Formats: sequence, C-alpha cells, structure tokens
Amino acid sequence: MHEKEAKVLLSAQNGMNIYRGCTHGCIYCDSRSKCYQMDFPFEDIEVKINAPDLLERALKGKRKRCMIGTGSMSDPYMHCEEQLMHMRKCLEIIDRYDFGVTVITKSDRILRDLDLLKSINQKTKAVVQMTLTTYDEELCKILEPNVCTTRRRAEVLKIMHENGIPTVVWLDPILPYINDTEENLQGILNYCREAKVKGIICFGMGLTLREGNKEYFYQKLDEHFPGLKERYKREYGPAYEVYSKKSRKLMSMFYAFCGEHGIESDVNKNFAYLHEFEDKQVGEQISLFDFQ
Repeated sequence: MHEKEAKVLLSAQNGMNIYRGCTHGCIYCDSRSKCYQMDFPFEDIEVKINAPDLLERALKGKRKRCMIGTGSMSDPYMHCEEQLMHMRKCLEIIDRYDFGVTVITKSDRILRDLDLLKSINQKTKAVVQMTLTTYDEELCKILEPNVCTTRRRAEVLKIMHENGIPTVVWLDPILPYINDTEENLQGILNYCREAKVKGIICFGMGLTLREGNKEYFYQKLDEHFPGLKERYKREYGPAYEVYSKKSRKLMSMFYAFCGEHGIESDVNKNFAYLHEFEDKQVGEQISLFDFQ
C-alpha cells in the first residue's frame, strides 16, 4: 500500500475511486488491463490520501445535487478500508451535503456503513450494487479468492432490502467452460429473487480479455484449470470479447426469469435508475446528465 495526493477525485460523470488496485484477487479482473495505466503492482494499493477533502470541496462547488458513484474500477471495501475508513468518511460527507450515492462492491464490509447508507437513502437515494458470478461456493473461492463468497453477498443484498436500500446486481463475468452453466445461472438468479433486487446488469454470458488482465487470467487457468488456456486460445484467438457457446440459451433463461419476477433486465434502464437523483423531501427527480 502506498499513498498519493490526488489533484481531483470526481470524474465528469460524478464517479470516484478512492483507491487504485485491488486485493480481492479475482482471476478475471479487467482493472488489471494496461490501458488503465497503473504504474505500480496491482495489489500494491494506491490510497488517495486526500480523497475526503477533495470530495467535500467538489460537493461544495456543485450547483445541483446528484448521485455520486464509486467502485467501478476499485472496490472501496477492500481490506485496507477497515483501518483507513476513507469510504466511511466519504459517505459521511455525501450524507452531510444531501447527495445520493451508489456503491459497487463484492464485500460484506459495506454493512459497517449501513447507518450512513440508511441516512442518505431517507433523504435521497443510496443504491448498493453487488457483483455475483458464481453460485458454487468452492468455485467462487478459486475465481474470487480474497473476498466473501456469493452466498454471503446474497445475504448482504437481503439485509439491504430489509433496511429499505435498493440493490442492483452485476451478473458478470461468465467464464466459458467454468461457470457458464444453467445451474450456475439459476442459482444466482434465485439469490436475486430472494433478495428482491431491483435490477440485474448483464452484458452477455462472457468476459473481456485485454492486455494485462489476459495474461493474469491465463496464468490462473494454468494453475487451477490445466489445459483450458489452450482451449481459449484455440477457440477465441486474440478476441477482446469472449462469449460462452451457451450464451443464447443462458440469456434466454436470464430474460425469462427477470420478466417473470419483475426484475429490471434492461441495461440502459438500470443505468438510468442509478444516475437518477431523487430528493425525497420535495418529490423531485433529476437526471445526472441534466447538469454535466
């Protein structure tokens, strides 16, 4: 872990990453890709030491309130957050200035901040997004070794719903010949139904492989699934997007399940919901894109 003084925190779309890199160890992680220009080892977490100060300065300067997003590149609830508490400090600031928030994570550490999420959600909107990829617990420990398993994440989703906090699931990625089975998909969808999630974001039954993450992924295939790397190279070559041969059937299952249980499956509608700021005190809804 190393510290850095950042110059800015919020992106043009009001997203923030208070850390760079990750210690979850997910074998498929796209954030390892060289295009993101991390000039340090991926597990050597870069801490934006002045993130809370930058966030407060940015929110003070906003003409209108909006949704603040985090977790798209680096999970804000990695192990280091237990001691640093940067995410909690940022939530306190978001709560103080009456902004909304949406958080993507795979960690049950988010339960520590349930009080702040509830406070934000009472005034505007707090949305918790959880990534679910693998129903089988033992397989999950291989694919995502340093983070709580899917069953625990599903429990977190239930707790959020019980506390009135809306949730959205990322069904991503699905790895050909590893977790691209009907049993895996059905198990994850059942978790989503039981947790009463609002929506599921799924771009297809596959994954992306770019320079940087491809090499790490293939290294882990050799370690845990001998011979599978060669099959990937033979069938997919240098392709960036790698889809399961079962993709059509699995996507049909996905859409049918979501339609039957009232879960939003349209990617654009899910993103619109995540971006939409709500002022519950005046009953107003504002699109994030109205004041970019």
